Amino acid sequence: MAAAPTGTQPAGFVTVSRTVVSAAADLMTNVQRVVVGPAKVRTAWDNAFAATLADKTAREARLRLTREVAALVAAGHTAPRNRAGAQQKATAG
Repeated sequence: MAAAPTGTQPAGFVTVSRTVVSAAADLMTNVQRVVVGPAKVRTAWDNAFAATLADKTAREARLRLTREVAALVAAGHTAPRNRAGAQQKATAG
């Protein structure tokens, strides 16, 4: 009896794995098209554009907060050093 070559099993496993993953990806894509419609299927461009908009929104929020803090500092407002200081200021005013 001749033994089967040992180098063929991993290649076969890889091929089967790739085939299964490819079939699953195709199935998910088709399900998405059926559920949301072909016009609403998200693409890589859509994902990148959404990420760009989210980054822009976060950057604008940081700038707005920076401006507000700078305005408070310029007006002479300071944060209390501890909770007791905050309570004293609240009851004193």
